[in-house]
Amino acid sequence: MIFENIRNLREDHDKKQQELADYLNIKQTTYSKYELGKINIPIDVFIKLADYYGVSIDYIVGRNTETKDK
Repeated sequence: MIFENIRNLREDHDKKQQELADYLNIKQTTYSKYELGKINIPIDVFIKLADYYGVSIDYIVGRNTETKDK
């Protein structure tokens, strides 16, 4: 679920993995592994992604489906 959510957010915002990797200061391959669920996502990355997309961490991890603004 988490991995689908970060991929869906990226695709919904028409972003490429490389753009997010640059924002997070990681390699594109690392970001790809996050989306595929191959490696765990550090909490600081969750925070940065939530800030980037304007959603809560709960939204990213699938605890709710509402954004902060709603």
